[in-house]
Amino acid sequence: MNSSDFDERFDAGESVLEALDLGGARRRRLEQKRVNVDIPVWMIDQLDREASRLGVTRQSIIKVWLAERLEQRTST
Repeated sequence: MNSSDFDERFDAGESVLEALDLGGARRRRLEQKRVNVDIPVWMIDQLDREASRLGVTRQSIIKVWLAERLEQRTST
């Protein structure tokens, strides 16, 4: 499909997904990297209690809280 056909289909609201090669597509800055952090046992206990209360994993709590904190720092 040439670019003008692509543009026409897109502008008409038709699907153009079949014309795209999404095999190597990535969402920038959302790649994951594993890190190890030493955390005192009392913090782990509190994280686990909060995670249990909310019905989510410890990892989820950590990610959400870190994201919230970083967002606060960038918005001020």
